[in-house]
Amino acid sequence: MDDPAAGLFRRAGVTVAAPDLDLAQFIRPGDRIVWGQGTGEPTTLIEALLAQRAALGGVSAFVGSSFSDVLQPEHADHIGFTSMGALGGLARLARAGVLGIIPCHVGQIGALIASGRIGCDVAMVQVSAPGPGGGHSYGLINDYTQAAVASARVVIAEVNDQVPFSACDAQLMPDQIDLAVATSRPLVELLAPPPGPVDLAIAAHVGAYIADGSVLQMGIGAVPNAVTHLISDRRDLGVHSGMIGDGIWQLMARGIVTNARKSLLPGVTVTGALMGSRGLYDFADFNPALRLCDSRFTHAEAVLASIERLVTINSAVEVDLTGQVNAEATGAAYRGATGGQVDYVRGGARAPGGHALIVLPATARGGTVSRIVENLSGPVTTARTEVDVIITEHGAADLRGQTLAERARRLVAIADPAFRDSLAAAAWRIAKRGY
Repeated sequence: MDDPAAGLFRRAGVTVAAPDLDLAQFIRPGDRIVWGQGTGEPTTLIEALLAQRAALGGVSAFVGSSFSDVLQPEHADHIGFTSMGALGGLARLARAGVLGIIPCHVGQIGALIASGRIGCDVAMVQVSAPGPGGGHSYGLINDYTQAAVASARVVIAEVNDQVPFSACDAQLMPDQIDLAVATSRPLVELLAPPPGPVDLAIAAHVGAYIADGSVLQMGIGAVPNAVTHLISDRRDLGVHSGMIGDGIWQLMARGIVTNARKSLLPGVTVTGALMGSRGLYDFADFNPALRLCDSRFTHAEAVLASIERLVTINSAVEVDLTGQVNAEATGAAYRGATGGQVDYVRGGARAPGGHALIVLPATARGGTVSRIVENLSGPVTTARTEVDVIITEHGAADLRGQTLAERARRLVAIADPAFRDSLAAAAWRIAKRGY
């Protein structure tokens, strides 16, 4: 292994110093690049690409999400950026009008790469140091990374000795790597904000749907953080989720998440991404109780629908009175992504004894705007035909099997009191016409 401190690179047994790395030897004009997203960004490789972008003759990159603050709008002068949304630092690119949005579910991305619809000539990934068998762990992100590696003409791996050797459904083997760079640099961390009163009130309503033996899917943020704090009295919880944060590993360490009653892969927390603190990453290192899997498994509808007592928890920007969910944009501002919401709403609603929960505060902008609305201000992320339960700090609205008029009535009841009168008038119009 090359010396991480020296920043050395290796290709086919040839080692060069980092300042001498010439990406033009591997990346051709017009190449389409896919790199690991979120906490799994190969930051050293991205920095090199950005520094050398003018000499590469024009390339494009698909970026799922970015939390490293490396990407800036000015980098679009020689790189065309696309994504499934505007998460993290990608919001800057979206506001500047230099980010192309591909509407798709996370569970579709691997197949879109494999089919060539999302092109991948070059895959850039961050992986761990070699393990006992010589292979590298995907470490923090193992969602559509394998699809990118399998499709690429060139695989460039940043081998970071600070990446945990997490158990994965596959490893990146040395013979799959065309260029390896050995680094030692801190990992991207995403710390959940402390929950406030509204988050705790929402979490309390969520908790009513989580029983002993439930299998959880949730993202990261204040509400998931609050949920993990409030379910510490449950027993034998399981996890099957596209990502996990600090709350899940802490429940595992305390024996609350055991996966003992899980109908699929009992005894193992299944996820596609680790997005939290160094504590989570250290917990995952050589831990057989946690497994990172391809998104074609973590988000597969048939897989999710087979998991008994699956409870999925996802957020929204706003919900209209018929149950349509917008999780992407407010007016002209693109804020989120389709992500895995639809995958998990369908899975939770179809799982035996399962639930699919959409959670959101009742208001935004300091209480001046209702998030339960008559008409959405952005796209429909999740159709009303898929929606199960909507939760705000004011309660839960179970929409399953309800008429449009009854849905509207129930959603008015969980709206902020300051907006209920105007929303009730809109609900009356829905009831009068029947749709």
